[in-house]
Amino acid sequence: MVRLSSTVARLTKLANMGRLPTDSDLPGRLADLVGFGANPGALLARTYVPANLKAGAPLVVVLHGCTQTASGYDHGSGWSHLADELGFALLFPQQQRSNNPNLCFNWFSPVDARRGSGEAMSIRQMIGAMVAAHDIDERRIFITGLSAGGAMTSIMLATYPEVFAGGAIIAGLPFGAATSVPEAFSRMRGEGYPANMQLADAVRDASQHRGPWPRLSVWQGSADQTVAASNAERIIAQWQAIHGLSGVEARRDVVEGSRHRVWHDAAGTPLLEAYEIPGMGHGTPLRTGGPEGCGASGPFMLEVGISSTRHIARFWGLCEHAVGEHVADADSFILSPQRTAVADARPVHHLEPLGVVSSSEKRTGLPTSGVGAIIEKALRHAGLMR
Repeated sequence: MVRLSSTVARLTKLANMGRLPTDSDLPGRLADLVGFGANPGALLARTYVPANLKAGAPLVVVLHGCTQTASGYDHGSGWSHLADELGFALLFPQQQRSNNPNLCFNWFSPVDARRGSGEAMSIRQMIGAMVAAHDIDERRIFITGLSAGGAMTSIMLATYPEVFAGGAIIAGLPFGAATSVPEAFSRMRGEGYPANMQLADAVRDASQHRGPWPRLSVWQGSADQTVAASNAERIIAQWQAIHGLSGVEARRDVVEGSRHRVWHDAAGTPLLEAYEIPGMGHGTPLRTGGPEGCGASGPFMLEVGISSTRHIARFWGLCEHAVGEHVADADSFILSPQRTAVADARPVHHLEPLGVVSSSEKRTGLPTSGVGAIIEKALRHAGLMR
C-alpha cells in the first residue's frame, strides 16, 4: 500500500512547482472541426488535411499531453509535415480548460474511459466525421498520444478496437490502470497494479470485439520520473496477451541508439514493438535534424536522435523502410563512454500529473487546515479537483 506521507510529499512538491507554460500561442497549421456530434466529453477538434490528400487515404489521430495544445504538439512532433510528405489526414482532439485546468485528457475518470461515454465517445464521433468528410480508408485509421494522451490512446484502442488498425503509446499507461486520483498517482509510479492477465481481461471486457486487434508501438524513456518506465512493460504485457503473444520471444535490436523489441505472430507479422530511449525523461522522442528530421524540440518534445513520429508511421505501414543505426543483438549492446555522455546530457523533463477529476464529479470537501489542507491545495493546483 502506498503511504499517505508519500502521496502528500509528492502533492506538496507539485504544488510548489508552479504552472508550466503552455504552447497555445504557437502558430499552427490546423483547422477547426465543428458539428461532429453530441460531443459528450466537451472536447475541441483540430484537423490537418494536406493538399495532396486522395480518396481512400489513411487517418492518424494524435493526442497531446498535459499543458499542451493540438497545434503545439503538432509543431513539436512534426505530424502535419509528415502528412504532407506521405498523404494522410490528421485529427487532433484537444482538451479544454473548462474540463481540465492543465489540459490533460481525463484518462482515469470512469465516465471518460468507457465506450459510448465522455471523452472517448467524443473522439469516436470526431473520427466518424473525418471519415465521412474526406473519404478516409476505414481500414487504415491509427492513433497515438503522449502522457495523458498516451493513456487516452490506451482507452481508445481498448474501447473501440474495431476502429483502429494500429496505435502508438508514448510515456503512457495501460487501459484500466486507474479509476481514482490515488490510483492515478500510484500507477504513474508503477505501483499497485493488478496481475497482467487482469489488465488483458480489462481490454477484452471493454467492448464486444474479438479481433483482429490493432498493432501497437510503445515508447518510453528510461529516465522518466513522471511515468515510471515499468508502465511501458505493463502495456506490453497487456497487449502481448491480447495478441496471443505471451511467452513469444521478441526480436531484439538497437535502432538509432535505442533498445528495440518486436513481437511477431506465427506468420511473421509484427504486431507489437517497444522502444526504450536511454537517458530520456518524460516526453516525445525527436530527431529534428538531418534529411529525415521531423518536428521541433521544446518542453516534453525531446531531441534524442530518434524520430518517434517517423518510426511509428513506418511500423503502421504508412511509409517504407525504417532507417537508422541497427545493432543485431541488443543484449550485447554496451554504451560507449561517448554514447553514455550523450545520454546523460539529455534533459530529464517532468510533467504535471496526468490525471484530473472529471468536471462532472463533485468536490470532496477536504479539510481546510493541516494535512488535508496540503492535499487539497496541491490537488487544486495540479488540476486534480475543482
